[in-house]
Amino acid sequence: MSKELYIVATPIGNLEDITLRALRVLREADLIACEDTRQTRKLLDHFGIAKPVTSYHEHNEAARAAELIERLERGESIALVSDAGTPLISDPGYRLVRAAIDAGITVVPVPGASAVMGALAGAGLGTDSFRFGGFLPAKTSQRRKIFEELRSETCTLVFYEAPHRILETLEDINAALGARPIVIARELTKLHEEFLRGTAAELHATLSARPSVKGEITLLIGKAEHVELDDTPIEEAILKLETSGISRMDAIKQVAKTRGLSKREVYKLTL
Repeated sequence: MSKELYIVATPIGNLEDITLRALRVLREADLIACEDTRQTRKLLDHFGIAKPVTSYHEHNEAARAAELIERLERGESIALVSDAGTPLISDPGYRLVRAAIDAGITVVPVPGASAVMGALAGAGLGTDSFRFGGFLPAKTSQRRKIFEELRSETCTLVFYEAPHRILETLEDINAALGARPIVIARELTKLHEEFLRGTAAELHATLSARPSVKGEITLLIGKAEHVELDDTPIEEAILKLETSGISRMDAIKQVAKTRGLSKREVYKLTL
């Protein structure tokens, strides 16, 4: 092992979910780069691995990537890990991998645990195709915009969400997407692992009845059902809604939503 960058997946909860290959790489690497040295040290101590570690996170990524590339070019081997799961998947690491490739250094993925894959496997939703959107924005307006833009997607949608925002996010899904099948995968591989299934409204009611919502959450949204296309000319559809008492802007929004278009696209078509 020399002059190679290993991207090593670590457990997302249950420590048994680490591969034999990952343990070997961590034992043989010259250096382990990690988000939180304290968190990674717990993992290493559990498996009796005594190796030097260095921090590599979003706040020092640019500077630390250059330092690590220098060490790689000197012939050292480095294992990159995140606090949990697969590095680079909604975690830092892209700059280091890109810099290593540009420097002609071999990048070796060591796959393993992933909340996205675990959630998909146990959700009971379609897995022939899916779209991972990472962490959802904190603002309601931004979340709703994302859901509206993905309204016509015919694959399973997967996101990470914070427990203190999940109720608001379910409200946004209900408003933008209606009664889609939803799965909340909570605390995957941990003692209190839980899969909640239902519509956004049903899951909102379930979680609202609890004193609080805690734990890591992976949110899955089922495929859009086939919708019979409305071939009424857009301007005619808007005028029909306006005559029923709806404002022109709300009519444009409604027509855009039912046809899987953005409000801007519908507005341009009316000019």
